[in-house]
Parts: sequence; C-alpha cells; structure tokens
Amino acid sequence: MFGSLSDRLAATFKGLRGKGRLSEADIDATVREIRTALLEADVALPVVRAFTARVKERALSAEVSGALNPAQQVVKIVHGELVEILGGQTRQIQFAKTGPTIILLAGLQGAGKTTLAGKLAAHLKNDGHTPLLVAADLQRPNAVDQLKVVGERAGVPVFAPEPGNGVGDPVRVARDARTHAQTALHDVVIVDTAGRLAIDTELMDQLRKVRDAVQPDNVLLVVDAMIGQDAVTTAEQFGEHVGFDGVVLTKLDGDARGGAALSIVTVTGKPIMFASVGEKLDEFEAFHPDRMANRILDMGDVLTLIEQAERAFDAEQAEKMARKVQTGEDFTLEDFLEQMQSIKKMGSLGKILGMLPGMGEMKEQLDQVDDRELDRVSAIIQSMTPAERQDPKILNASRRTRIARGSGTQVSDVNGLIERFGEAQKMMRQMGKGGGMPGMPGMGGGKKSKGKMPKQNVRKGKKGKSGNPAKRAAQESGVRAEGASLDGSAGGSAGGSPSGSSDQMTPPDLSQLPDELKKLLS
Repeated sequence: MFGSLSDRLAATFKGLRGKGRLSEADIDATVREIRTALLEADVALPVVRAFTARVKERALSAEVSGALNPAQQVVKIVHGELVEILGGQTRQIQFAKTGPTIILLAGLQGAGKTTLAGKLAAHLKNDGHTPLLVAADLQRPNAVDQLKVVGERAGVPVFAPEPGNGVGDPVRVARDARTHAQTALHDVVIVDTAGRLAIDTELMDQLRKVRDAVQPDNVLLVVDAMIGQDAVTTAEQFGEHVGFDGVVLTKLDGDARGGAALSIVTVTGKPIMFASVGEKLDEFEAFHPDRMANRILDMGDVLTLIEQAERAFDAEQAEKMARKVQTGEDFTLEDFLEQMQSIKKMGSLGKILGMLPGMGEMKEQLDQVDDRELDRVSAIIQSMTPAERQDPKILNASRRTRIARGSGTQVSDVNGLIERFGEAQKMMRQMGKGGGMPGMPGMGGGKKSKGKMPKQNVRKGKKGKSGNPAKRAAQESGVRAEGASLDGSAGGSAGGSPSGSSDQMTPPDLSQLPDELKKLLS
C-alpha cells in the first residue's frame, strides 16, 4: 500500500547521501519533497503540515548539524516522526477482570466487519482465549449465514438466535449473547453489528443501544483503508456519535495510497490496533507503528518476519532438522517438502522477502516471484514413493517419467528439482562437517584444504612436456597465460580466487548493499 510513498522518500534521501554537511537549502528541499510525497499518498493536509514542520525544526537543530552522518540523522528524524503519527506505541485489547471481555465491532457496510470478526476470533483463539462470535447484524442480507461460515473456518462457535435478513432485534441478541457466554465459559465475546452505506441517524441510534446493552470493554471501528480520506471522515463521525477505543484497518494489502493510516490517529486521537493484510483468516496482525515506519522507509520488518516464522515452523521439526545437520545425517526430499510447506504457511514469497531491509529497490523482481513454483515442487515430491524421497539416486529415467506424469510437469522439471536438491544436500553436509556455509570466507566452510590446490589452479607446466612440438608449444603458452592471470597482470575468471587458499579470497563487496543491511552484516 505504501509503495509509492516509499519510493518517493527513498529517492529524496538518496540525494542527501555523501554530503558531509547539510545546508538550510538542502533541508528545505528535502522537507518540500517529503511534503509532496505525503500529499500524493493522500495524507490529510493538517497532518502533513504538522509533520513537515516538526521534521524541519529538528533537521535544523544541533542533532543534525553535529552528526557524523547528517543524511542518516535526517532519516532517523523522519522515522521517529512517522512512528508518532502512526500512534507511537502498540496498543492491546483491554481484557475484563471478571466475566467475558466484550468487543463491539462498528463500521460502514463493505468495510469488512464480518470477515474481520472471524480473523480477530482466530487471532484470539491462537493466543489461548475461547472467543464467541455474535451475529448482531440482522439487516444485511445473508450476514448471519456469512458469519456462520467464517466462524466455522476459524473454528469458533457463533451465537445466532435470529435468522437476520431484516428479522430480529440486535439489542436483545447482544444482551442474550453475554449471558450465553457466561454459561458456556467463553472469555471473549465479539459482536458483529450492522453497517450502512453511509452514516445516518438510524445506524447511530442502533449502535448506541447495542453498546448500552452490553457495556463493551472495547469498541473497535473497522475502516476500509482503500477509501482514502473518507476513512478519516467516517472515523470522526463515529467518534462523535458513538465513540470507539481503537481502529482496525482492513484491505491494507491493497494498492491504495495509504493516507488513511497516516492520518487517522492524528485526526481522531485513537490508536490503530489491528490491520488486515490479506483475505485469509491468518493474514491479520497487531499494528506496530515502529514496524510500519520501518516498512515505509524500506528498513524491513524483521521482527514480524520472525514472529511469522515462529508460528509457521514446528519447534519439534526445527529441532529434528538441527540434529540432522549436527550429526551429518542426510537431508532428504521429505525434509525438503516439510520445509517448503512451512514456508507456504508464512504467506506469499514476495511478501516474505519484502520484509527484509533494502528490498524496496527490488520490487520488480519481487513482483515476479511465482508462488505456484512451490506448488509444482510439492507436487513432484509427493508423486514419489517414500523410498525415492529418501534416496533420489534410485531415480532412473523411467521413474522420472512416471513422476512427471503424476505431478503434471515435464521430465526437465523433475531433473531440475533433483539437481537443485543435490546442491542443497551438499550444502547441508558441508555445514554439518565445518559448521558453516561452503565457499564463504570466515564462515567455517567445511574442512580446510591440506595444501592441495584446486584442479583449476594447478599449472599444467608441472607435468612432463609432450614430445609433440605443437602440444609442447600449447602447454607453454597455457602456463604463461595462467601465470599472468595469477599475478593480476592479465584478466582471469571474474569470480576466481587468486590462489588455492580460501584465506586469501577477496571479501565480497558490500558497498552496493543498503545501509541497514550493512549494519546487520558488519
């Protein structure tokens, strides 16, 4: 969602790099570019004015003029101000000390309240709670049935005593739901209420009655992040007539400009508590202002990536894989399949890679990542017998043809997978022997050479000279060419090592890496 804003800010900061000092003109130009970027991202004008004024004031202060790297100090200032307008700190749901915690969802029709109710219920269930969904939207056609389907997918019970479609009293349903939750020992009750296409008196009156009937501990306003500044106007109206404790942004994975997320906290004074980042039930997360600021400034979101990995990867499976590496046991296609299935649970590959620092400059490559490749690889492995997965060496031509037919792929796809798996298997063996990645200097890459030079670096001149004059001349010219390459006077292989010793390898050039990634590697 913040792609265009990230690109504009990255281009702005790029112009500051390499400057030992920043003049007032430099800061004015930078602030002007930031203002333009925020306005293009549909951020509210009062928010833009306040934001740029604070950035300029701090950029002209001693904290920048006395900094060793003024450009990085400006980025730090912008990051800090972004965190502030996004809410400052992460806000959590307030749980009741006694009785069930009541969460009332409010919002306009089409904002995604019903789906959001299921996502929030699944999120709380994963945290060890026993939520109950309440179908109090009795106006929209099939809203009750939709909530039942969502609840079934989330594995959460639904309290729906009325059929809906204009039949039933939502106030009575909400009141009875609290009693039912106490009897059935549900510690959280999530009430899905009706919405309208626009704010009107009838909607507000009904919401106030439901609110007064259940006395909710949390009122969450569900806002569609793709409607731009209308989202801010909607939040103001709900805050004035009903009141709410926090905002939930839906459709944050869309291609809108994202100004609502940067405006709504400042305008309403209420925090953003959750964000829906996809259509699936698990594509829902707590809103962290600092992490969102990192994403906007292309600093990555490693903490969220780690949290997703912890949820996706089974601890027992990870321990088993670690033992295999330590003992030198062979990495099998069965292990390969398990690892891929765990990665798929984390979501889109492009989204996962996009959480790494500095990936903003590789958006085109990330957009081309095909998640279906994992499905094709899984189909190939699942078309093998258990014996073939344990020992790919038995895969002869007829077996590979059978696997290709069974997986709906080509024999070349099977061959390519086996070849890539062979390389992965070698890497795992090398890590088990030496405790590091093979071929990487300073990483403990396997056993050290006992003085033997690699074949490509052994001079042919050390062999006996051929009796054939033509061959002898070719040998001598080869020795001269190799000697020139080794002492640097002539070109050689661009990635070649100047000698057989890994200790003399030239370290990789990190100058082209993003600054934040350099810090991680330094």
